[in-house]
Amino acid sequence: MSTSVERFDEQARQRFGRFGRTTVHEGELLRHPVYTRVLHWTVAIFFFLALLSGLAIYSPWLYRWISPLFGGGANTRLLHPWFGAGFVIVYLFQFLNWLSPMRWKPADRQWVGRMREYVSGDEKLEPEYVGFFNAGQKLQFWEIVFGAGLLLITGFFMWFPEVFGRILVAIAYVLHDIAALIMVFGIWIHIYLSTVGQPGTFQSMTRGVVTRAWAWTNHPAWYADVTGRNPREDHQRELDRQERRRARERSLDEVAEEKPSPDRNSPDAPGSR
Repeated sequence: MSTSVERFDEQARQRFGRFGRTTVHEGELLRHPVYTRVLHWTVAIFFFLALLSGLAIYSPWLYRWISPLFGGGANTRLLHPWFGAGFVIVYLFQFLNWLSPMRWKPADRQWVGRMREYVSGDEKLEPEYVGFFNAGQKLQFWEIVFGAGLLLITGFFMWFPEVFGRILVAIAYVLHDIAALIMVFGIWIHIYLSTVGQPGTFQSMTRGVVTRAWAWTNHPAWYADVTGRNPREDHQRELDRQERRRARERSLDEVAEEKPSPDRNSPDAPGSR
């Protein structure tokens, strides 16, 4: 099933899909194919390897338990820039993969204007103009793009200090740390929203699918694109179905309560003689 989003690297996605399979059950929609999921988790692995090794370098006393994981302090310093380079290289492929749906649109300004409602959870349904990604996800995407670029440039200065001189390297250290802190803050928000904040999101990056209810709730415009159906009508239809089911359950409970229990003293009661 198509996700109705044209990609820069569509051919790569199709070729990569031959090495994996995504099973879409009834009531589900394909959200992320194999290619996207592999890129996502590879980026995540390189990011946390770079983060852990960077923490061990930044504060050897506080994070002295990390260095042994990489073979000691010297080895940690050796591996850290390679972890960072791996993160940037793989994220470049993810950048090309998500560039089209991450482009800013006029409707995204409206979403930013109602960010308070999104954070507070006052509105259970996203606005009907929210497509494959909402404006918050787009902002985080571009935050990672610029943050990764800054980490790459400053990290390159720090990797070859004898080439760039003491002043540039000193400035690079400060900017590198600031960029890393911003990235870490954004990643924790991402982890929260993809697990506790929006239940059902995590499986989109494990199994690659989401439920139709998740789609019409969080990304109604995308739901309409891939199904050709009205997300609000399907949502209301599901609410009506649940209400009818609850009504039947209440009716059965009332019948069970009204049914008289057998009198043990009666000759017809079980166990009577």
